[in-house]
Order: sequence, then structure tokens, then C-alpha cells
Amino acid sequence: MFKTKREIVFVILAGIFITNAVVAELIGGKLIQIGPFVMSIGILPWPIVFLTTDLINEYFGEKGVKKLSFITACLIAYAFLILFMAIVIPAAKGISPVNDEQFQAVFGQSMWIIVGSLIAFIVSQLIDVWIFWFFKKRTGEKKIWLRATGSTVISQLFDSFIVLGIAFWLPGKIDFETFITSGLTGYVFKLSVAILLTPLIYAGHHWIKKYLEKDNLHKEIQDK
Repeated sequence: MFKTKREIVFVILAGIFITNAVVAELIGGKLIQIGPFVMSIGILPWPIVFLTTDLINEYFGEKGVKKLSFITACLIAYAFLILFMAIVIPAAKGISPVNDEQFQAVFGQSMWIIVGSLIAFIVSQLIDVWIFWFFKKRTGEKKIWLRATGSTVISQLFDSFIVLGIAFWLPGKIDFETFITSGLTGYVFKLSVAILLTPLIYAGHHWIKKYLEKDNLHKEIQDK
């Protein structure tokens, strides 16, 4: 099915990227509190999205990330559509272990959350890609940490405040003070984790490069 190792790498990275992005959106309606700070539980899978975004950027370019981001956004919208249908269809009374109220409480995210999540995802991904390539064009293959962390620093600032602003502040679910503190808390958390993941970016970069070099060597031998 897959003719080259490059295709295999892309499918694996794309699968990890899409899975974590969709899961993050599905669980994003739950707010958690760490000390005096409140943030969405949806931030948990995002560091993995950062990691795969950077690796896809490195090996499949700007177009690869943009296409995958739009495909993922469509899949997120599709997931919400299926959830909406599942909510509308009534549960079998006395048979279903989960009743309509319980199902609604978990999966019945408002339209504001859906819209906020999709807008934040697309905007942050496009900003991430632009900044990543801004640095790469100036540093070449050097300073992976700069383009990886630099793109995350800016893109996640937008993501953190867009999703909270549209999903929770505009509808009046949280006040402005909570909006600011929650946005900053989520941003600091994602930024901290992204920095901690920097060694994994280098490890992933090394592994993929080594893996693809073997494929290129095999091709050269076949050509001879």
C-alpha cells in the first residue's frame, strides 16, 4: 500500500496529529482548576499536536501542514456533526446504561465551543506554519529549537485566547478576569510543555532522518 518509507512516516505523523487534535476538541468543554487558575482539559493532548506539527513541517513542508490542518478541521466538524446526531436520537429508556441527560452533559458542547475550537485551531496552525518557515528560511537546518519553540510561542497565544473568548467569555459563561487568567494559565502550560518536549523534537528529527536515509540508500542501490 505504501511505496516509500516517506509515505509511512507521513501517515504515522498525520494519524497522531489528527487523533490528538480531535480528542482535544471533544474533551475541551471541561474546565479544570489548578490552584487559583482555571483552564480547559483540552490542553492535555495539544503538546503532541505541537510535536507532530513541527516534524511534519520539517519533512513535508508548509503545504503538507496546511493541507493536514484543513483536513483535520473538517474531521473535527464531522465529529461534532455525528455527536449532534447522537444527541438528537433518544436513548432507549430502561435499556441504555447512559440516558439522554448524561450523554448531553458530556458531549453536548454548545455551538460557541465548536465555533471557537475550529477557528482557534485553524488560526493557530496557520500562524505556527508561517513563523516556523520564517525562522527556517533564515537558519536552514540549524536551530531546530528556535523554529519549533518560536512558532509555538506565538501561535498558542492566539489559540489560548481565541477558543476561551469565543466559547466561554462571549456567551457570558466566564467573566473577563477569568477569561484572562484562564487564557494565560493555559498558554503558560502549553508553552512550558512545548519547551520540555524540545528533546523529543530532536529525537524524532534524528529518527526520521535516519529512517529516510536508509530508504534513499536503498533507492540508490536499486538505480545502480
